[in-house]
Amino acid sequence: MELRHLWYFKTVAAHLHFRKAASVLFISQPPLSRQIKELEEELGVQLFLRNNKRVALTEAGKYFATSVDNIFAILEESTNIARQIHNAADSGELKIGYISSVYQPHLAGVLKSLRQQFPYIKTSLYERPTIKQVGSLEQGQLDAGILRMPVNSDKLEIKTLFFDPFMVVMPKSDKGPERKNIADYIRDKPFIFFNKEYAPHYYDKLIEICYRLGFKPDITHEANNVHSIVQLVEAGLGVSILPLSLKQQYADLRLSFVSLEDLPVNTEVVLAYKPTNTGKALEWFLKNYPQS
Repeated sequence: MELRHLWYFKTVAAHLHFRKAASVLFISQPPLSRQIKELEEELGVQLFLRNNKRVALTEAGKYFATSVDNIFAILEESTNIARQIHNAADSGELKIGYISSVYQPHLAGVLKSLRQQFPYIKTSLYERPTIKQVGSLEQGQLDAGILRMPVNSDKLEIKTLFFDPFMVVMPKSDKGPERKNIADYIRDKPFIFFNKEYAPHYYDKLIEICYRLGFKPDITHEANNVHSIVQLVEAGLGVSILPLSLKQQYADLRLSFVSLEDLPVNTEVVLAYKPTNTGKALEWFLKNYPQS
């Protein structure tokens, strides 16, 4: 039994007229009658009652017609799914890197829309520092990365997302310092910073801010992710300086924030990718990720 036998049967069952069915199938009537006869012989049942006046399905033919309709419905669905997977990406997976110090409220919305466009693609998120993301992007282990400049690679292209100023983060208090007194307030406090080996450029940026405020920070604790830093600050172990965009993410913690927006220091948050990666899902992701 071949697929064409089922298609011929389905067409005759729909029209209950061999000549009309043959016309729809763009074949002559005798070959169509032979194909139906072969199908009946292979099944060992009579599918049609036919005489000079009419063609009708037998009870077995009615049951078989329903089954054939289901077979073609499953075949069409399977074909569509296969095309969706093929169009989504060669591997069927989109691998995205990000850094803990970037709060991206747009990411969830973009991934939700991506799912609607490519419903059968798998998305995987990896928290990695900028340096490790650059290497992973170059080697094809990541498809795209949300990270901070500088991105020292001639193999990657970058898309600016936004420029992020800084803020001072302190334990919650009844009366926090005013902006004009913030430098005096934190000057002698123990500081909690990112580990220098983990994020060297970011570490240097924070040291620069303290120098601009007129002091050298006493770095008492180091961590390699922003979640640990804010937890240590909340516990009263010190203060920190973090990107202003994180304020919304940690607004529910017992923390105080003082903006340093007027300080001429910020970081550039970018979306990086390898231009030789031509997956359609990645192309859609890069095109639709919003810039602030």
